[in-house]
Amino acid sequence: MVTTPEKEREVIGKLLAMPEVKEAYVVYGEYDFVVKVETNTLKNLDQFITEKIRCMPEIQITSTMIAISI
Repeated sequence: MVTTPEKEREVIGKLLAMPEVKEAYVVYGEYDFVVKVETNTLKNLDQFITEKIRCMPEIQITSTMIAISI
């Protein structure tokens, strides 16, 4: 994710308060955060991203990579 400058601490606090967020890290470079999210279904993942993440005004860009446990 990319966030508004100087909002990193505020955003990571909000993210870590969400039960779907299992891990969140501040990174340097093209993105500001890497966040590990767990949901039961792809539909729930879609709802989480669109309804909780992308609607945050501080979040400017997201990129989603899906990993499936085998």
